[in-house]
Amino acid sequence: MRALLDTCVVIDVLQGREPFCKEGQQLFLAAANDLFAGCITAKAATDIYYLTHRHTHSDKASREVLSKLFVLFEVLDSADIDCRRAIPSPVSDFEDAVMAETALRAGADCIVTRNLADFAKAPLLVLSPKEFLQKVLHE
Repeated sequence: MRALLDTCVVIDVLQGREPFCKEGQQLFLAAANDLFAGCITAKAATDIYYLTHRHTHSDKASREVLSKLFVLFEVLDSADIDCRRAIPSPVSDFEDAVMAETALRAGADCIVTRNLADFAKAPLLVLSPKEFLQKVLHE
């Protein structure tokens, strides 16, 4: 299974956000054990850098975090067509619509996010971290 992780799921783990980080840590472990192919978007990578830098105040530490993430997760580029398809998308938030279109074009099976309502009209399966883990660990 190929899954695009939303930025919030990654940040939950990196910043130890309770109560969400436990399921996120299990996702990271499942990816490390090749139970699924995980992806993030290039836009998410820049957001993760920004949020990590705000937390650590260290460029070096923030870049090291990204380096480790890039070992676990493939980075997907959003293309012109993703942005164009996001304009008429039924997903109301444009940034989320671009993410959904990127995931679809890249052949992802689902998006994993805590913000299920934001992706309610996405053109592919959207699962919470808990739902995704149940699916991956019990298949």
